[in-house]
Amino acid sequence: MNRRGFLLGLVSSAIGAIAFRRCFAQTTLSQANQPAEGELLIDEQSLSHWIPPNYNGLSCELAQLSDPDFFAASNKELIALFRLLSPSGVLRLGGNSSESCWFAADGSTTPPPQRPPAGPTAENWMPHQQFAISPLAIDHLAEFLDATGWELIYGLNMGNSSPDRAAVEAEYVAKTVGSRLLFFQIGNEPSYYHEANNRTRPPNWGFADYLKQWTQFADAVIQRVPDARFGGPDSDGNSAWLDEFALAAPKHLGSRLVALASHYYAEGPPDDPTVTIARLLRTDAKIAQRAKAIADEAAGLGLQCRMTEGNSCYRGGKPGMSDAFASALWAGDYMLSLASVGFSGVNFHGGGSSYLRAALGGHMPGDSLAARPTSARGAYYTPIAGDVRHGFHAQPIFYGMLLANQFAGARLLSSSLQTAGVNATAYAAKTQATLRIAVFNKSDSQDLRLKIQTASSHKHTAVWRLIAPTLDATSAPTFAGSEIGPHAQWSPTHVEALQSTPQGQMLELPRSSAALVFLD
Repeated sequence: MNRRGFLLGLVSSAIGAIAFRRCFAQTTLSQANQPAEGELLIDEQSLSHWIPPNYNGLSCELAQLSDPDFFAASNKELIALFRLLSPSGVLRLGGNSSESCWFAADGSTTPPPQRPPAGPTAENWMPHQQFAISPLAIDHLAEFLDATGWELIYGLNMGNSSPDRAAVEAEYVAKTVGSRLLFFQIGNEPSYYHEANNRTRPPNWGFADYLKQWTQFADAVIQRVPDARFGGPDSDGNSAWLDEFALAAPKHLGSRLVALASHYYAEGPPDDPTVTIARLLRTDAKIAQRAKAIADEAAGLGLQCRMTEGNSCYRGGKPGMSDAFASALWAGDYMLSLASVGFSGVNFHGGGSSYLRAALGGHMPGDSLAARPTSARGAYYTPIAGDVRHGFHAQPIFYGMLLANQFAGARLLSSSLQTAGVNATAYAAKTQATLRIAVFNKSDSQDLRLKIQTASSHKHTAVWRLIAPTLDATSAPTFAGSEIGPHAQWSPTHVEALQSTPQGQMLELPRSSAALVFLD
């Protein structure tokens, strides 16, 4: 392939045209200090985990379906943003609100009894209202999935429902969504049910109680949907429940259990002053070790392993961090770090602020720190903000997800990174056509000059940069020189080449930025 064809191929992989542009920020290294000298050694023969095409995903509250016009074929702008993020992603519907949703199968269906929260309502972080989901909402959801090319993980209410109700709902979802349904989840974060701020179950309720009830729900669903597939336990990844579920559930479900599903929020709560950008971006070896243990456990059972809900900061996110450029660097790095240990997908949580606030018992603690309320934007951490009336736009975290999605369908490679102490990470992967490298300089004070070494020579190189003025900038960053405009219009407009020197090919990576490198 010639250089012109190579670059045109890269540009054609982006969707849409450009609506907004801004001056491309300075990408040469700061003259105020000497950049650290680093080296990235890539072993092109050492193939590692494959990243599936549907690796990228979003998570939303199931209560969002109480508005049947949100996930609908008529919501063209939201469809465009989904398709830009990934042409074959996964939408997970669940969250706290799934424990208060009920399927209004017909006019005679009434809502199930809702357990009142024990103790003061203000101290309870579960929904205090119920949300009706109509068959029309499921019909529209199926059309939305067809329009986006995405698949679905659907959460069933275990907290305040019954096996029979769940089975009726599952039957309609399976019939309507068809092959785009990946699997069902039953319950949301059940390991927290017994806690004082949840109280979906009594204080003495434990894993054995959960497994018994979960099995009853699964059996009821299977009676109506014989080929139903399940994932679970949809709990905190650090919880022992994940390991216990992995041991117990396959004995009952066999091949119907297809995935271990876990959650991960990097920081929280938002109103904790120790929750900072610096803490978000630091590298924590224990997190990587736990992620690898989960992935290895799933692989040993022949299961997928997916982070079905998570983000930078729980309880809606922290303003100035979760809605800032730091979240883009964190998200891209985190997604590829999970892929490197064998996860099959990541779903970052988000959606409309009214549903998220309701899912948190009417709380949104980040509002006390924000310069403006969340009502018109969605929660602080949401990748896509907006609503049907006012339109939608991509938040900074979306850009990091978009960068990571360039690895979808590729096979990761073994690599070794030396950064002279700079807080940086790197990942390499191989497609049939190109070698792809992502490098994240998460330091806010140190530039990095990186020598890239590969066994084979590459004549054509291209670099797309992910940059913003500062880590706490909440305006849109640029990726390959462009912002994402209205109706998801975006394409690369600033493509560089690696510097060729007698020492090899060099990448200059300023502090607080990332780069995606293509080698052909």
